Amino acid sequence: MGGISLEEIKNENVDLERIPVEEVFEQLKCSKEGLSSDEGANRLQVFGPNKLEEKKESKFLKFLGFMWNPLSWVMEAAAIMAIALANGSGRPPDWQDFVGIISLLVINSTISFIEENNAGNAAAALMAGLAPKTRVLRDGRWSEEDAAILVPGDIISIKLGDIIPADARLLEGDALSVDQSALTGESLPATKNPSDEVFSGSTVKKGEIEAVVIATGVHTFFGKAAHLVDNTNQVGHFQKVLTAIGNFCICSIAVGILIELVVMYPIQHRKYRDGIDNLLVLLIGGIPIAMPTVLSVTMAIGSHRLSQQGAITKRMTAIEEMAGMDVLCSDKTGTLTLNKLSVDKNLIEVFAKNVEKDYVILLAARASRTENQDAIDAAIVGMLADPKEARAGVREIHFFPFNPVDKRTALTYIDSDGNWHRSSKGAPEQILNLCNCKEDVRKKAHSVIDKFAERGLRSLGVARQEVPEKNKDSPGAPWQFVGLLPLFDPPRHDSAETITRALNLGVNVKMITGDQLAIAKETGRRLGMGTNMYPSSSLLGQSKDAAVAALPVDELIEKADGFAGVFPEHKYEIVKRLQERKHICGMTGDGVNDAPALKRADIGIAVADATDAARGASDIVLTEPGLSVIISAVLTSRAIFQRMKNYTIYAVSITIRIVFGFMFIALIWKFDFAPFMVLIIAILNDGEIVSY
Repeated sequence: MGGISLEEIKNENVDLERIPVEEVFEQLKCSKEGLSSDEGANRLQVFGPNKLEEKKESKFLKFLGFMWNPLSWVMEAAAIMAIALANGSGRPPDWQDFVGIISLLVINSTISFIEENNAGNAAAALMAGLAPKTRVLRDGRWSEEDAAILVPGDIISIKLGDIIPADARLLEGDALSVDQSALTGESLPATKNPSDEVFSGSTVKKGEIEAVVIATGVHTFFGKAAHLVDNTNQVGHFQKVLTAIGNFCICSIAVGILIELVVMYPIQHRKYRDGIDNLLVLLIGGIPIAMPTVLSVTMAIGSHRLSQQGAITKRMTAIEEMAGMDVLCSDKTGTLTLNKLSVDKNLIEVFAKNVEKDYVILLAARASRTENQDAIDAAIVGMLADPKEARAGVREIHFFPFNPVDKRTALTYIDSDGNWHRSSKGAPEQILNLCNCKEDVRKKAHSVIDKFAERGLRSLGVARQEVPEKNKDSPGAPWQFVGLLPLFDPPRHDSAETITRALNLGVNVKMITGDQLAIAKETGRRLGMGTNMYPSSSLLGQSKDAAVAALPVDELIEKADGFAGVFPEHKYEIVKRLQERKHICGMTGDGVNDAPALKRADIGIAVADATDAARGASDIVLTEPGLSVIISAVLTSRAIFQRMKNYTIYAVSITIRIVFGFMFIALIWKFDFAPFMVLIIAILNDGEIVSY
């Protein structure tokens, strides 16, 4: 066979997603008979296992990391001075001061380490989402193997309920219905026909087919999201504030020490040890040594309060960032909406005479499988007061399941009077053809369908038929077109109120979704968050609207109410650019496609029922459904932050007072202070603050 090298495929130098399937086999040097075990083992060496590598983080190094900041540097310098420089006076090292300072450092680091140690590894969570087992064709035989052994060129079998184990191209067979909402944000299951690409991590809702693997592990759509998460190390806003405070304290102390060195030794000729003690006093007293402890305890208490409200804080400093958040980027599917289709009863269009809207829903429910996993069937049956109503008073004779050719379902049944009927639901065009509708009916139906589409609603046609003969195969009377149902993923009941409260708090909410633009606009309209939304192409400067194309991308992102049709890298880029515009940016989401942006954001919020990947990448995990808990968390965070701010102002003012106060006393009155005394004063002073 021809083809390029496996290394080139690994480096993604060939577009296996779009070329004809026959060329895929040629490029991958494989066939529909599958790979041999030896060839599979060889390719495994080239492409690596079909899993995401988990980076191991040293707990000890993580603990030491909490001692690496400007505030800690000054304390560490004081500890070194206490034992190293004291020998110049001939007196023993000052172990008392050394132990006291090091104890404070360890206490500070221990509190921060314990509070943040619960944070999960996002890449590990993404890895856990991969299918553990799969059916693969090797050596001409089908067998169930670990998904980790898959390599490009393998032939796999996927069926109803399976999690697709790798990116693949479908071979001959019936179409699949695939739920990929956790990957792309699409609210409806996608129909995948032979030769189409399916993504690792999506779930098969209907059908069974074979496929050829084209990408595994970190090279999959799923893996690229993990790579973005794994390579994002965001420095928190709170850490920047602490660094700025530390730098200010260091500068104040440096000025004080310089003045003391110039005055004490050349001018006053003070003793070496007395001078060292006075310098230690400035180092110990001039740095708010208990500040990390006070702030850590304050945030730990705040974290506990947030958990009582349904928000689990994984990173304590996220509390400060949430308090200052001014932009909240929110995923749509499963976050602002229920990720559950429903019928908007008010918009149902009835075409048959003397028929109520409730009866149209009942007919559609009878043409549904009540036990089916299909999202549309579940939505229709869910409109009934009791799912049993779909078959109440009737006896099922024959159910005609959905297939990609007829694109409809139908039920033949007998009512309580012994009369035979059929009901059918499906793609509007197929139902119109089934009923052989006249041109005026077709025009009216298409007008309604277009109206629904403009609002992001999906149309579903419903028809009925009388069957005079007791034979399920009887052609019966002509089919009658009954009506059109609008399908929509409805907003959560509290989303609109949440957005209003967010705006009142100065937090601008933007919808970032993988769904269609029309659906995004309709959701925005219903939620009252605005319809100034754009397709993802506008992020790349490819907008067809000249006015939009003329705007710089950064400005467009800042002014937009949201973006539709976006992929993980788009969400990540939106958050990144907002941060570059000096916004403190929050991001909510629930799917794998949200994980990179959640990790990049100043404050990543995984909503209830989020995937492990989203939880792993986030800073806060919500345990209650909806976004209302976020507003409560923002209010609580602002109250906590205000306390922290008040303490910080107090601590900095104390630093200035101590540095210059002790410096002038030591120089003017030549008074020598014991460093340990100042250490005790600082501990008691800040310890009292902690109690508040």
